[in-house]
Amino acid sequence: MNTSDKTPPNGAPVPEPKAKRRGPLGSVRSGHIIAVALAVAATLWVASGAVTGKAPTAEDTAAKAEPKAPLTLVRVSPSRSQTHVSHIRLFGRTEAVSNIELASETAGKVVERPVEKGMRVTKGTPILKIAIDDRMARLNEAQAKVDFQQLSYDSAKKLSKKQFSSTIKVAEDKAALEAAKAALAAIRLDLSRTTVRAPIDGYVETLPVNVGDFVQSGTVIAGMVELDPMRVIGQVSERQVSHLKVGDKAWAMLPGGISREGTVRFVSRVAQETTRTFRVEVWFDNPDGLIAQGLTAELRLPLDSTQAHRVSPAILTLDERGAIGVKAVDADDKVVFHPVELIEDTTEGVWIGGLPDDLTLITVGQEFVRPGQKVRTKTEAADSADGAKGGVQGASGS
Repeated sequence: MNTSDKTPPNGAPVPEPKAKRRGPLGSVRSGHIIAVALAVAATLWVASGAVTGKAPTAEDTAAKAEPKAPLTLVRVSPSRSQTHVSHIRLFGRTEAVSNIELASETAGKVVERPVEKGMRVTKGTPILKIAIDDRMARLNEAQAKVDFQQLSYDSAKKLSKKQFSSTIKVAEDKAALEAAKAALAAIRLDLSRTTVRAPIDGYVETLPVNVGDFVQSGTVIAGMVELDPMRVIGQVSERQVSHLKVGDKAWAMLPGGISREGTVRFVSRVAQETTRTFRVEVWFDNPDGLIAQGLTAELRLPLDSTQAHRVSPAILTLDERGAIGVKAVDADDKVVFHPVELIEDTTEGVWIGGLPDDLTLITVGQEFVRPGQKVRTKTEAADSADGAKGGVQGASGS
């Protein structure tokens, strides 16, 4: 039975339920709900790829949310290895090859001294004259004895041929003649020694005797030095001496910026007991005599040759383990650390080995990047077919 047909017990009809009234506020709320629903639907539609055909990934969303930081800019320079000859650097002193003390070879009083200290003389120039005294008389006596013994010997030979003289007599006369000749030669030699002459071309460095002094045989009467050629004497360690040989080229740096190229002329094979070092002599020409004896000189002696790069010390850096090296960039502009071997430090730069023949070095900014990091690069201007030198200049720039 339908409830709507029911009547109250008293027979009165049941009243109809009143319809709900909707005011203006209810209409506005319904409109907001519909707008929100449409916006959500549109968002889901785009996210589903219905428009672009591809749903956005988390990376795309992150990229849009957080833009990438710019790559670090570094300055680079191409470098190519070169054949480099390593050198030993040591300090020595200059010393004249010809440095003599001239001594008298006879006794007598000095009667003349034709030269003065500091003069340059040629070989054979008289340095000192000693009094002849009785030497001429003894020379004449010796000559007379030679003449007499010559006649005696000639007569003995003639008589011997005629059997009037024995062979022993001939031999005795010959011996006497030879003794007389020896005495004559001795007095002539002693007479020639009264004039002391320069045995070499050079400078008169010392003159310890004066006119009127009496000298004995062996007395030093002058000191002479010849400055061409000159040599530099140095000492090398026992580790380095095996790399040197006579005939090697060498260079000497002298005070005043003077540089001379020379040749290794002597390498000692006996070490000094106190220092355990070996004497080395480098000879070089000094025709103008500008280089004096006793100057301090820096020697550069060649060792082995190897392939190396010349760079500025400023580009050297350390890795996490403390190894010394350089940073470079590869073909993908990523930073690469190369450990190096220090070969030689010169005024033009540092020579390093253990690197590829060709690489692009980071010359500025290497301390702000790490291996594996991608960077932006700015190339230094190359320097006249010497890439390594370009690296030196690049490091000094800002």
